[in-house]
Parts: sequence; C-alpha cells; structure tokens
Amino acid sequence: MRSDRAGLEDKEAIAYIRQMLGELHQVARQEGADMLCYLIEMAYVEAGDVHAGRRPRSVAHGERDKTPGMTM
Repeated sequence: MRSDRAGLEDKEAIAYIRQMLGELHQVARQEGADMLCYLIEMAYVEAGDVHAGRRPRSVAHGERDKTPGMTM
C-alpha cells in the first residue's frame, strides 16, 4: 500500500508536469505550432484532471496497448 507521503509526492510531480506543459504551450504558440499547441493542451487538461482526482493516473495496464518507448 502506498503511503500518504508517496501520494503527496505523486501530486507534486503531476503539478510540476502540468506547469511544464503550460510553459511548453506558450513556446509552441509563439512558434505557430498549432498541432503541438493542441496536443500540449490535451496533456495539460489530462494532468489537471489527474491532479484533481477526477481521473486515474493510469488505465488498467492489461486492457490497453503499450506506448512505444520514447528516446530524447
């Protein structure tokens, strides 16, 4: 079972991700990257829903396709 502290750290991590998405959205908008703006907005909304507890952090792992690894 997860501790309350781990849950708080998870909420902080999601809040940080949401903040970074907001900043990325501003950069994409300045560059006129409409599709990136849209995708970043969707991730921003999702992060907000997860942070507020309106959505689970993950869907059931056995019921979905795995996303391909991403190299940066």
